[in-house]
Amino acid sequence: MHFERCAIFDKRYIYEAKGISVKQKYNTIVIGGGLAGLIAAYLLTKNGHDVLLIEKKSYPFHRVCGEYVSNEVLDFLNRENLMPSQNELPQIETFLFSDTSGESVSTPLGLGGFGISRYVLDEHLYQKVLEKGGAVKTGEQVASVLFEDKKNCFQLELSGGELLTADYVIGAFGKRSRLDKTLKRSFIEKRSPYIGVKYHIRTEFDRGSVALYNFDGGYCGLNAIEEGKANLCYLGNREQLRTYGSIDKMEQAVLWKNPALKRIFRDGEFLFEKPEVINEINFEPKKPVEDHILMAGDSAGLITPLCGNGMAMAIQSGKLAAESILAGRSRKEIESSYESSWKSLFEGRLWLGRNVQRLFGGKQASVFTRKLIQNVPFIARQIIKNTHGKPF
Repeated sequence: MHFERCAIFDKRYIYEAKGISVKQKYNTIVIGGGLAGLIAAYLLTKNGHDVLLIEKKSYPFHRVCGEYVSNEVLDFLNRENLMPSQNELPQIETFLFSDTSGESVSTPLGLGGFGISRYVLDEHLYQKVLEKGGAVKTGEQVASVLFEDKKNCFQLELSGGELLTADYVIGAFGKRSRLDKTLKRSFIEKRSPYIGVKYHIRTEFDRGSVALYNFDGGYCGLNAIEEGKANLCYLGNREQLRTYGSIDKMEQAVLWKNPALKRIFRDGEFLFEKPEVINEINFEPKKPVEDHILMAGDSAGLITPLCGNGMAMAIQSGKLAAESILAGRSRKEIESSYESSWKSLFEGRLWLGRNVQRLFGGKQASVFTRKLIQNVPFIARQIIKNTHGKPF
């Protein structure tokens, strides 16, 4: 660690000697421009903080995500004028569960939610950050981030060599990042068998439901989004992909064994040239504060895609991170406040999600779960209630 710090500061001196500007000092740098990062950057910028958001891709773009948003976020988005109005968004009130044989059962979602693509929502929030005067670097990656104890600030180096300084850093860089390895986060050492695959499609189905279809080794979510489209996103198994050699062959050999999924894949109009894919999806517990970085969204913890409320959790965690910085009078107070609030709101939901996931992705488990929802609906409602939050 000492060597890395010296390397950064040596490079700073070299840049200064060559006349290259290395000022680039910000109150807060947000690494990652997903929902958590965008919300944090928006709120901090709105409240007068000098903020830089760094996103490795360029907006708009697709992300592997369920694209169902729990209505727990509605009050907040409306209060902040962040709710997109250019699209009519489908309202989702029912959860449909299909076992591996294609038998299904439905149950009310309680609070309910709405469907919207990350392509639309992230772009909308990005424009809102710009409207508030926020600084955004797209097409850039953070190569390293180090906290300098003596200076009580962070030193960051971008992949192109640019050096930045910040009082605070919010880590919103998603499910899995090179930075996780750089920071030596414990979860990154554990291999995960899961892959995530996403399509946008047009198909006939109940647009008022978010559906979860089980297949051997995984499960597939389907929900309506804007413009009459639907988001199809599934959690599969890396070993199955290796066995069959391609996404397409794996889907036909594994997912199509569920008749309901076979119909969707066979009859649906697939709108992407190729699917969005992410490897090594890891549901291991993570820490909300590491090396003085406030972790938000999937960087702090990834909930299993039960009813797709990860988007709502990301939005709320970005809000919490920003509010902790705005309210805190010291680094210790900020970190303590954020960690306490994060654990209170999300730790139990993540734990429950990891345990309930055992009921999915297998023939016996999925049949048992379908019968449980069908015959003991109270339990199903309690699971949905406890994996979702309250309006904020």
